[in-house]
Amino acid sequence: MKKWFASLALGVALLASCGNDEKDAVNLNASDNGAEQSTTIEEEHRIIAGTVVLADIMDQLNLDAVAVPETVKDLPARFEGLPTIGNAMDPDAEIIKSLNPTEVLSVSTLEYDLKDKFKQLKIPVDFVDLTSIETMLSEITEIGERYNRVAEAEALISELQGEMDAVEQISSDKKKPKVLILLGVPGSYLVATEKSYAGDLVRLAGGENVMAGQDAEYLPSNTEYLYESNPDIILRLAHGMPDEVIEMFDDEFKTNDVWKHFAAVKNDEVYDLEEELFGTTAALNVSEALNELVTIFYK
Repeated sequence: MKKWFASLALGVALLASCGNDEKDAVNLNASDNGAEQSTTIEEEHRIIAGTVVLADIMDQLNLDAVAVPETVKDLPARFEGLPTIGNAMDPDAEIIKSLNPTEVLSVSTLEYDLKDKFKQLKIPVDFVDLTSIETMLSEITEIGERYNRVAEAEALISELQGEMDAVEQISSDKKKPKVLILLGVPGSYLVATEKSYAGDLVRLAGGENVMAGQDAEYLPSNTEYLYESNPDIILRLAHGMPDEVIEMFDDEFKTNDVWKHFAAVKNDEVYDLEEELFGTTAALNVSEALNELVTIFYK
């Protein structure tokens, strides 16, 4: 459930017998008090950025944080020197509690794993939906409204939308390639449908996901069925331990005889995508990811 912070309204009672000068003085005082109150409310926000993507969004909205996740990735300069809460997937709830946050921003894909932990410690948390670009834009709007960053949110959305429109223009008159997306983690891999973030990117870049029409984001792999789908291009996404996962993919493609019969494999149309650009949730580097797909699809 989304948490909304209500602003206190300052009421001023004016006597009908007051002169204009007295009214002006009262209004001026009300204005000053309102400004002081607004500043106080601003200072009361103690937000924890639960993931790197959310830290990036907060930075673009000119929002400060009291803590960030532990990461090897570069965080915006405004968060330099802040306490860390551990890994985004398994944050240290005791550290979070000690920071007395007014809200923790995490992602909906971690809600199942984290909601009970936060509930037990009575930590306010918002699980932001970043499963697609559309939901990310909607969440940016909501966060902007919640924290009085409407102008910043509108500017960010306008920029992202402009970049996506430019990509759509490039691909609009091109033949749609049939694309198979494999998501690999150490030890196994799944097939990404159009409901996944990677599937969303492929669609926007003009590709046709061979696993369209599915309800789930990811499905188990069945190579015989995938062969029947006859993809023109195979995209492999390595997550967790990318080098290890790419090695796993290479071994799978060499030892599983079915793969060598895929037209995409025969035509050398198999691509390993960088985890930095192609995560499991939407991010602000949408345009970079889309441009890379456009290069692959229409080279």
